[in-house]
This record gives sequence, structure tokens and C-alpha cells, in this order.
Amino acid sequence: MAISEQLRQRITIAADHRCEYCKTSAQITGTPLVIDHVFPRSLGGEDDETNLAAACYRCNLLKNAKTQETDPETGEQVSLFHPRTQRWNDHFAWIEGGRRIAGITAIGRATVIALRLNNDNLVTARSAWISVGWHPPSIDT
Repeated sequence: MAISEQLRQRITIAADHRCEYCKTSAQITGTPLVIDHVFPRSLGGEDDETNLAAACYRCNLLKNAKTQETDPETGEQVSLFHPRTQRWNDHFAWIEGGRRIAGITAIGRATVIALRLNNDNLVTARSAWISVGWHPPSIDT
């Protein structure tokens, strides 16, 4: 089943045109967001709004069909961040003035690792965005 354009727009608007994982703004990058199946279709995930999230291409590609990753602090397998059922601020925090994302829970730490949320290119881009006042975003959820 195809995801309707109306549903895509609703999800993107609700995400404030930002990736729901790394919080990168599509308006800054000029690259449209894609719709991620939080629980992948290949594992039985549905096309309903409770399972769909706005994601940048990079996070979507790295997440792929992953639902779990090893927490580097405990060594345990944990679920990745679920934007529909969890609040970003409960699992992540901006550090280094917004240049990097810190996982503050096992879920956050595992998601930072799985999606490489602090890769060198993204950290460099965030530094440039910070210098012109475009980043970090105000995160309420």
C-alpha cells in the first residue's frame, strides 16, 4: 500500500520539517524528508501514522530495517528511538553547543550509534549552521 501524499505532508509538518532522529532541517539542507517506517515493513510494520516518521535520507538509509542496537554503556541490545511513542528530549541532549547529540538513555545511546548521529560531516555542518543561528533547534518533544 502506498503512503498518500496527504499523510506524508501531515507527518512532515508535524515534524516541523526536521528529521525526527537527528533533527536536521530539510529547509537548511534543501533536501526533502522521506517517510520512515519506525517498525519496518519487512518485519510486519504497517503504513499507519503511528508507525511513520519524517527522516532525512541519511538516517533513513542507516536505520534501514534496524529496530535494535547495542547500548555502548551496558552492552545490552535495546530498541531504537521511536518518534511516535517517545519524546526526543527524554533520550537525547545537544552537547558542544549543538554540534553533537548525546544519548542520555540506553535507547538514546543506541540510536546515536546506529544512525551515526555525530558523524564528522554532520558535526561540521552543524557548526556552520550554529555560526549563522540556524541550529540547534528548539526541541519540545
